[in-house]
Amino acid sequence: MSEMINADLVDLDLSAETKEAAARALAERMVASGRVTDLEGFLADVAAREAQMPTGLDGGIGIPHCRSEHVTEPTLAFGRSTAGIDFGAADGPADLIFLIAAPAGADDAHLTILSSLARQLMDADFTAALRSADDALAAAELIRGERPARAGGGTEDSVAAPAAASTDAATGDAGAATGGADAVTGDSLGEPAGERPFRIVAVTSCPTGIAHTYMAAESLESAGREAGVEVVVETQGSAGFTRLDPGVIAAADAVILAHDVPVRDKARFAGKPTVDVGVKAGINRPAELISEVRAKAERGEVTAPAAPGTPVDRAGESGEGYGTKLRKWLMSGVSYMVPFVAAGGLLIALGFAIGGYEINKAPSVMEHFMWTQADSWGALFFQIGGVAFNFLVPVLAGYIAYGMADRPGLVPGFVGGAISFTINAGFLGGLAAGLIAGAVVMGIQRVRIPATLRGIMPVVVIPLISSAIVGFLMFVVIGKPIASAQKAMTDWLNGLTGTNAVLLGMLLGLMMCFDLGGPVNKVAYTFATAGIAVAAPSESAMKIMAAVMAAGMVPPLAMALATTVRGRLFTQTERENGKAAWVLGASFISEGAIPFAAADPLRVIPSAMVGGAVTGALSMAFGATLRAPHGGIFVVPLIGNPFLYLIAIAAGVCVTTALVVVLKSLRKPAAGTSGAGAADGSAVAAAERKQAVAA
Repeated sequence: MSEMINADLVDLDLSAETKEAAARALAERMVASGRVTDLEGFLADVAAREAQMPTGLDGGIGIPHCRSEHVTEPTLAFGRSTAGIDFGAADGPADLIFLIAAPAGADDAHLTILSSLARQLMDADFTAALRSADDALAAAELIRGERPARAGGGTEDSVAAPAAASTDAATGDAGAATGGADAVTGDSLGEPAGERPFRIVAVTSCPTGIAHTYMAAESLESAGREAGVEVVVETQGSAGFTRLDPGVIAAADAVILAHDVPVRDKARFAGKPTVDVGVKAGINRPAELISEVRAKAERGEVTAPAAPGTPVDRAGESGEGYGTKLRKWLMSGVSYMVPFVAAGGLLIALGFAIGGYEINKAPSVMEHFMWTQADSWGALFFQIGGVAFNFLVPVLAGYIAYGMADRPGLVPGFVGGAISFTINAGFLGGLAAGLIAGAVVMGIQRVRIPATLRGIMPVVVIPLISSAIVGFLMFVVIGKPIASAQKAMTDWLNGLTGTNAVLLGMLLGLMMCFDLGGPVNKVAYTFATAGIAVAAPSESAMKIMAAVMAAGMVPPLAMALATTVRGRLFTQTERENGKAAWVLGASFISEGAIPFAAADPLRVIPSAMVGGAVTGALSMAFGATLRAPHGGIFVVPLIGNPFLYLIAIAAGVCVTTALVVVLKSLRKPAAGTSGAGAADGSAVAAAERKQAVAA
């Protein structure tokens, strides 16, 4: 904190009457100290932040703050007003004004210190001491932690500074997200609910992630202590955040979400009593929130299970092995790439449908476009789709690196992916570039950097060094071997005929139906889309795409058919899911079969895999081709040999349906029960559900 504030940045007689005038007066001190380079530009950034949400807090505090490119280093200015200034707080004007200025690329260490100040502002002794400080130097020393607050107001010199402890709280060393977890996951974890305190997990976040995030956390923790409630907070702020331990969340009785930006990985808290409010509510009325969520818990009100977040949001949880992390990193890239695949592929397919298969030779629509000619529209769609396809490998690489190293990985990841596209290293090159970029950034982040350079690390140093390293490796070292491997694989696919093609179709069908939208399914799908992600895909690549989409449609369609022909083998809920599965399957959404697989994995998954293998093999044998990467039955007009293609799908659906019906019919009902209800209550079904959960 000593680097951020000194006596020159303190005004104990702030005469401003408006928040704009107060910000200007304090900002002028920053300019005079060389901390701000452009006064008007900085004030514009402060005003923009203020427009998002007023920064006044109950208790007479105003904390205007922002990130700005006009700030040279993290800086804090303090002003004390006698008359009070309106910053939008519910209880009236503020007399303690803190102007926080963070560079656009402020590093985590400085932001952590700012977050510690935000927590201190919730301490009544600290604010009372500021109100009674008699000179600027004393106030600056108090804020820096060199002159700690004394209970009842005032300061004293002989007490150890609390700033470090406050910083620990912000970083998690002694704070909610990690240290606080010990209180929840310790020996008391096994205690009956009636013999332990009520447990709450909370998440706080605000648009800037500098002040309100941490003030809300401190406020909730203090209110919890007063109420005899255990409150563990995950602060999702600019200083980064440590995810709550899954065991802490599992043991919690309720959840409080105090946020003004989306909560990352919100699905973790599904199924628990939840209060969801803005971050200011967490600061101003924490006791009410605790009472409200306790009342919800007593009434048994819980949130519905939420859809899982993106792989990026789920990456990096504690206790994961390297293999699990690697899978999530790769899935991060794939999940962000798939929308480009779908949009670009369907546009290209639409271009072919309108303009014919020679449309790829049409001139640029910038040079020749006739509003009344179908060929011009076909060329337009084809060329837009081609541009979208050009992003596939860069996006894949960029978001693999993002999954590994967060935002700093994006630049080297995209650069490496673009190089892979340039040198024809393709999909394999994108995978390598993403992993290398993420690893390089993670390595750089572990290097100790002088304080003077930390502010420019995220926006200059890391992008520069990591991009140079990744570019060198891709252009000079590994790019050519990967490009050669990519060409060899393409040549091999082009040479597949007869039995080899059928076996490949069978394998792809098995993969598509193994985990129904999971990693194995995505590997097969990505393999197929990579083959058609060119202006003129080969015949073999289009056959592979056709086989993959056909096999992916089988599981949900088969479950829909099975619930129709033998409904008594399924629960009422499954029969309702079967109605939706018709549409999902026809749209090539394999996930439509997940409810059935989760309830009865040992029968549904093997049956689906057999049907998928049959469909994939038949599609390859029939020579069906497909230029679109998605669409299900809605792109049948774009399929080569469409009649035989539909026969292949129908065959797989019938095989899977027959196997599911036979296997479910063989179940032995438990004593005293019969039918579907008996099956649901049998020991075998229970064991299978246990296996499904474990998987």
